[in-house]
Amino acid sequence: MNDILERMRAGEVILESDPDYPQLYQLFENSMELVGRLNTGYHSADEVRSLLSQLWGQPLDPSVRMFPPFYTAFGKFTKVGKGVFVNFGCTFLDRGGITLDDDVFIGPGVQILTENHPENPRLRRNVYTRPVHVKRGAWIGANAIVLPGVTIGENAIVGAGSVVPKDVPDRAIVVGNPARFVRYIRDDE
Repeated sequence: MNDILERMRAGEVILESDPDYPQLYQLFENSMELVGRLNTGYHSADEVRSLLSQLWGQPLDPSVRMFPPFYTAFGKFTKVGKGVFVNFGCTFLDRGGITLDDDVFIGPGVQILTENHPENPRLRRNVYTRPVHVKRGAWIGANAIVLPGVTIGENAIVGAGSVVPKDVPDRAIVVGNPARFVRYIRDDE
């Protein structure tokens, strides 16, 4: 099982015909069961953290907050630092690995995507991945989409509704589709 996970994390195209795919699919089923529990009814902040700890496979600092609903089909490759806040309605497709450093702020409806499909129509049902890293103190605005392989720099801001196809420098503000550099954060603000 570790072999298919390592190959997936490395960006190899994982075919549905892979002999280990049924085990991977079972992980998807387990994750979606946890997501269903997370998104059903009210849960205290501690209960949300407990469900996320199970989903993400790591203990979470008490400073981590999330407002459900939340969506993922995997969850095992999301790593979260201290002071992270994830607002309502976010989607993390993390088969390539999502890292949220300390004090990251994720607005409502944000999608962080590490998965893509080959262009070749015969292979399109299969997936390859690229990791996403959101560095310390970054803020991703409402309904932004972060695409596979992107790094969001330290203390950077991604404007609401932006589509981010390439790396964002530290302290940069980017907006639009595709996201374009506007300016650096001023120290006097």
